[in-house]
Amino acid sequence: MAAMRPIQFDPFGEPVALDADQPRSSTASRIALRSGVGLFWAMVVVIVAARAAYFDPDFAEKFGSVASLIGHLKTVVGA
Repeated sequence: MAAMRPIQFDPFGEPVALDADQPRSSTASRIALRSGVGLFWAMVVVIVAARAAYFDPDFAEKFGSVASLIGHLKTVVGA
């Protein structure tokens, strides 16, 4: 009994014919892919951890004071 081959679909849902002649991905390609994915997620973790460590709760308040200063300057200048 022959094993069934998996069916792949294109982005529009149409089945794609699998070629038996297609070369499998090389070991170097798989290593590069895995290391790239690992590097991406490591950077995500570092960025989120840095944002949590250096979080400034008064950051939004600083924008509010700058906005009020700009509004005050507009009234002084008459714009």
